Amino acid sequence: MSNDKLKLFVGNLSFNVSEQRLQEIFEQAGEVTSVAIPLDRSTGRKRGFAFVEMGTQVAAEEAVKILNGTEVDGRQIAVNPSQPQTRSRGSW
Repeated sequence: MSNDKLKLFVGNLSFNVSEQRLQEIFEQAGEVTSVAIPLDRSTGRKRGFAFVEMGTQVAAEEAVKILNGTEVDGRQIAVNPSQPQTRSRGSW
């Protein structure tokens, strides 16, 4: 069974937000199984987005419902179901 439906893309993050802080925020919606904030390969800086994996489909849907558009550290975050990567995308 794929967990793609449990993984959320979180965009427009402040560069100061930690994985621990995101976990605490998303736990309002249910169990969080993982949080990953990608780093830029060349600079080592956070890239301004994250992936949060929820424990259940219900928790994932609830997180989108209650957290999309909320403010975290002065930025209005976007929370959406993560789209599987496709090979046709160019690397940015």
